[in-house]
Amino acid sequence: MIHRPPVKARPRGLPAVTLSEHDGVRYLHLDSIWIQGGMRIRKPQVVEIDYVQRMLASLLWLPSESLGEGQAVQLGLGAGAITRFTAVQLKMATTVVEINPQVIDVNAAWFHLPAAAEVVRGDAADWLAQAASGSVRLLHVDLYDEEAAAPVLDSEDFYRACRAVLEEGGLMSVNLFGRHASFHGSIGRIAAVFGSHQVWSLRPTREGNTVVVAGRGVEVPERDVLLARAALIEARFGVLGLPARKWLRMVRPYRPLDPPGSLVA
Repeated sequence: MIHRPPVKARPRGLPAVTLSEHDGVRYLHLDSIWIQGGMRIRKPQVVEIDYVQRMLASLLWLPSESLGEGQAVQLGLGAGAITRFTAVQLKMATTVVEINPQVIDVNAAWFHLPAAAEVVRGDAADWLAQAASGSVRLLHVDLYDEEAAAPVLDSEDFYRACRAVLEEGGLMSVNLFGRHASFHGSIGRIAAVFGSHQVWSLRPTREGNTVVVAGRGVEVPERDVLLARAALIEARFGVLGLPARKWLRMVRPYRPLDPPGSLVA
């Protein structure tokens, strides 16, 4: 593992950013061994990390003809994979909010941060408080610190603010640890805000990450429509790491106290 020095000294109170490389993939860390994101060096547009791929499963809930429309927002930059995808591949107007300026600097230097993306250095909750209601189509939330134990922002008030910025039919994807004691509390708070019928989860990754998708007034189509959407996503973006038909086998609607990722028979 090759560790590179951070681009700038870290601000007081925030973890230092370090990088490592292994088997052609560059990883971002926050002063710990935990991986906060990664990018295949020779193929930067590939969505390399499994749970990050699954955060894009929200595309299944969007009509195929409207992919690329609207505003995409990422709370927590990580290694920028989702920002690269929405800004470059979907060509959506894209905003990313990141509290640690060192993460932003490292992304610009080492992770192909798209010039087209609007980068806001600040707290995600503060950004949500000033954002226009109903202005966001895709919201991706991945807010972990160097301990990587539970989301930094995880209250009903936070998820209420997330829902408020979504347009009708808009979707939020959240990275949670499905095998952690905090999971049921987190998904329960999301369901309390969005409504149980507007919350879905995917099977946990091998590392234990469980992606939760929540919608604002989303209408779920018949399965043949979902299959057609998945086939189209895979045809366009499968080479970039989006196995959309596989996602359909992982998705299940929210039910209180169900094991994370267990599938409906």
